[in-house]
Amino acid sequence: MNRRNFLQTSLAMTSAAPLLAAPNTPMPKGKAEQVIFIWLGGGMAQIDTFDPKRRGNSKASPKVAGSEYATIDTAVPGVQFCEHLPQTAKLAERLTVMRTVNHKLTDEHAFATNFVHTGRPISGSITYPSIGSIVSHVLGAVDPKVPPYILMGYPNVSRGSGYLGAKAGYVYLVDTESGPAGFSRPTDVSPARSARRQQLLEPLTDRIPSGSVLAQYRAAQNEALRLAGPGFMRHFQLKEESAELRNRYGGEFGQRCLLARRLVQAGVRFIEVSHNLNFINGTGWDTHNEGQQNQHLLIKELDLALSTLISDLEDKRMLDKTLIAVGTEFGRPAAYDGRGGRGHQGTCFSLLLAGGGLKHHGAYGVTDELSKKIIENPVSIPDFHATVHAALGVHPHKELFDGSRPVPITDFGKPVAALFG
Repeated sequence: MNRRNFLQTSLAMTSAAPLLAAPNTPMPKGKAEQVIFIWLGGGMAQIDTFDPKRRGNSKASPKVAGSEYATIDTAVPGVQFCEHLPQTAKLAERLTVMRTVNHKLTDEHAFATNFVHTGRPISGSITYPSIGSIVSHVLGAVDPKVPPYILMGYPNVSRGSGYLGAKAGYVYLVDTESGPAGFSRPTDVSPARSARRQQLLEPLTDRIPSGSVLAQYRAAQNEALRLAGPGFMRHFQLKEESAELRNRYGGEFGQRCLLARRLVQAGVRFIEVSHNLNFINGTGWDTHNEGQQNQHLLIKELDLALSTLISDLEDKRMLDKTLIAVGTEFGRPAAYDGRGGRGHQGTCFSLLLAGGGLKHHGAYGVTDELSKKIIENPVSIPDFHATVHAALGVHPHKELFDGSRPVPITDFGKPVAALFG
């Protein structure tokens, strides 16, 4: 290629890039308003949960590849889950398991966690925002009296705001009973006294240059001061709920799901709830070695909390407006390792969507006899992100900006059209 042709080709590619990224391609548009994102940190074994196959045996010699548990029918004909998901199985008409999610990353926890949260691989030149930060940045809180994004999990860069800055960050919850730290004033600090302190700070904060890192910190501090006090903190009083309902949700993870429902009612746009808090099987969802043998305890706890959350939202006529997403960084192979656990598998695994006004099918996509290879309807991580954004009425190719650099919300993901009417 001569120099003139090279320049012409380069200019053509440069001018076409904004068109590719622009939100001008017709996309399905849902009517969901809020998201509860349940995170199964460690890597949920899809073959032992939502994509069961022929029965295996982790204790035989030699070990037999396959599902650890028996299968049961769901409310959707032809769709089966594992035997430890009986309550969720009854609600399969209200959810869709995407059984053909995949990525080609090295199956390492931190990289895969970041990818599922941000929809993009880690880059040395840009820190991408999480899906929670993007949703809260684009849509804001449903009610301005509450923050748009609350995290009940592990505060790290994968959940963070990236190039969007501190204003798109999360409020981090440590304890379901006490609520976020730092939002309650000491008893000896009255609202009037607090206001005087803010007045004393104003001459100093007014000197902070706009657009600077300090300006981002100031915005976050102003938001924290605005939320401080009983008006916001009352949403964390779980004892206002009946004892019967609290018991239905189950333990600490279930109580966090109940709190997520209360926060949805309060107008929080995006809530992430982690389910690897107590490691009740010894390893959480990272079911290597002996953790596999007690994996059923985690699955039962997930079944109880997830099914109650779906039913509770439906009872309060909030399910169609609330999208429940269940995420994990990768799946697990059908074969067992030497000590009866499972390795990592990113080439084929399951994520789940429930409610949100979507057209649910119980399951979407087909995998092979050991849930190792995708047979029909693959779903990339950008596609999963695009489906969430489209359910919220946001075009998945809408551009955000890292400084002056346009960055589409998703890495050209396409919503799963079968989920939209």
